[in-house]
Amino acid sequence: MTSSMKDQGSGGPKSQTEPRPSKNLPGWTAGLRQLYDEVVEEDLPDSFRDLLSKLDDKDS
Repeated sequence: MTSSMKDQGSGGPKSQTEPRPSKNLPGWTAGLRQLYDEVVEEDLPDSFRDLLSKLDDKDS
């Protein structure tokens, strides 16, 4: 497995900045941002990781 594949499942570096509240945004946007951030941080399923590995092997 390549190092880039290992990095893909980690969700990348966590942002140190909090979303800035805006008077123009409705209140539910903070909850949506939190849900999005949680999904982005999830690891890749093993089956998807295996598929990426097989595709990489075919390219080599």
